[in-house]
Amino acid sequence: MMIADSAGNSSVMQEAMRELEAAIHDARVAFDCIGLGEIDRAHTSAVTARVAIDAAVTAMQAVLAQAPSQPRDAESPQRG
Repeated sequence: MMIADSAGNSSVMQEAMRELEAAIHDARVAFDCIGLGEIDRAHTSAVTARVAIDAAVTAMQAVLAQAPSQPRDAESPQRG
């Protein structure tokens, strides 16, 4: 799947997507390993899933930092 990025960061977003897919896979492996009683392997897979998520977050933060600031929509709810 290709996500167009007007800032020219599509390769960074593709990497984020790959990392998230890897995290999904690793989380599923961890889940299955728990069911099989392979706790050490489950732990390893859970850790690698977390690392992949962290890498995806880092990539998305880099894209957001480079993106021009977007004005807030007056109708959208504000957090606070």
